[in-house]
Amino acid sequence: MEEKILVLDFGGQYNQLIARRVREQQVYAEIKPFDGITVSQIRQAGYKGIIFTGGPNSVSDPASPHFDPAILDLGIPILGICYGDQLIAYLAGGEVSHADSSSEYGKTVLYSSDCKLFRNVPHTSFCWMSHTDHISRLPAGFHAIAHTDKCSCAAMCDEDRELYGLQFHPEVSHTAYGQQILRNFLFDICHCQGSWRMEDFVQRSISRYSQELAGKKVLCALSGGVDSAVAAVLLHRAIGTNLTCVFVDHGLLRKQEGDWVEDIFRRQLHMDLIRVNAQDRFLQKLAGVCEPEQKRKIIGEEFIRVFEEEARKLGNVDVLVQGTIYPDVIESGSGNASTIKSHHNVGGLPERMEFSQIVEPLRDLFKDEVRKVGLELGIPRDLVFRQPFPGPGLAVRIIGPVTRQKLDVLREADWIFRQELEKDPVKAVASQYFAVLTDTRSVGVMGDMRTYGHTIALRCVTTDDFMTVDWTRIPFDLLEQVSRRITGEVPGINRVVYDITSKPPATVEWE
Repeated sequence: MEEKILVLDFGGQYNQLIARRVREQQVYAEIKPFDGITVSQIRQAGYKGIIFTGGPNSVSDPASPHFDPAILDLGIPILGICYGDQLIAYLAGGEVSHADSSSEYGKTVLYSSDCKLFRNVPHTSFCWMSHTDHISRLPAGFHAIAHTDKCSCAAMCDEDRELYGLQFHPEVSHTAYGQQILRNFLFDICHCQGSWRMEDFVQRSISRYSQELAGKKVLCALSGGVDSAVAAVLLHRAIGTNLTCVFVDHGLLRKQEGDWVEDIFRRQLHMDLIRVNAQDRFLQKLAGVCEPEQKRKIIGEEFIRVFEEEARKLGNVDVLVQGTIYPDVIESGSGNASTIKSHHNVGGLPERMEFSQIVEPLRDLFKDEVRKVGLELGIPRDLVFRQPFPGPGLAVRIIGPVTRQKLDVLREADWIFRQELEKDPVKAVASQYFAVLTDTRSVGVMGDMRTYGHTIALRCVTTDDFMTVDWTRIPFDLLEQVSRRITGEVPGINRVVYDITSKPPATVEWE
């Protein structure tokens, strides 16, 4: 049986990051909502360990998410983080209290003791705190193994039962030895072997889908991005010529992108590709639409309608393959997570579809894991490490109504920005960069004449997981060159601004 860790989700903002950090140690982690699995199911699943995530609630509130206390007696090691730490204390008979004086937010000095969980961690280090409640009385059998200047129990354990709790967040990069702490839990306490590999995932997936989809005609929704490309090649390995890729050119692509996608998949990857030129129908559907969620849902539904039409032409196609990945699922609302934005291939899907089966082979993977799968499949590196591009395309990079003229303007501005940035060493650290056509107009002057033009916003971010991102520090000289070119070469633009907001509080895309 494959070793795996259960991440029990209590609604915290870093829940998916926890799973990703576990997978970085080559141990498979799966997230389950706290109300989506029972103690009996946990026992039968054979988990090597359990992690309770953080959450925004107070454990003393009867309406807050709780769990069956019997989980503490399964004999499976448990690590509670933030709310999860307090929940272990509460379930075990301790007390959790609220006191403003004990609240901590942000970078905090941590003083830890010698124990399995803090092996190879200095006694004094930095951690990331985000809490108001605190453990005011430890349960029987537990003792504190770390503290801060404000929090007398920043970590606790009952080593006999292998129950551990951390008031801070080891999964975020701000906790200096967070990865070491998680590694200690996985290998010293849960006795994991670290046997989960992307090559194993690829082989299991090929084997699975070659059996599940044997004899079926399958349509792959191909956007040309990394995710759909990897999904397409993976399914092609599994079912060969029974897979047809449909590339919908909805007119919302970047400059020269449609031809590039066609060349990659038809001529380099030798896949059965149908290119559908559907620019007019998408623009008609989007006419006058300003609200971003409505844009996404319109595009999602129209995508499906185009695929259904192509499937009818091919005959007897009832399976649709999509490149959905884990962050898509989370941001579209899943389990305890609220909907941040609907992705056209998740929350944007219409309720009525002619396809009887949706296959999403990458649904449980993060972006970096998808890239590893792509390399394992032999996909060209230029495509594997290509920047993410949203399924709704430039429609969600135009604030307000989408028109053909606005698309032309944005394509040129985006092209210039990408051209200039790719000449600079900053490209090596930038994860994604693009231009946004805002709905702001402002007064300018060109050639001694007054102008009233549009504003272009530039966005460049650095990240390793796209769950959290930081804005990239682009040299001022480079920004000046980009601004000069855009205002000089793109009609109707007289102002360029640079977005210096991280995620959170923003998202990568503006819509």
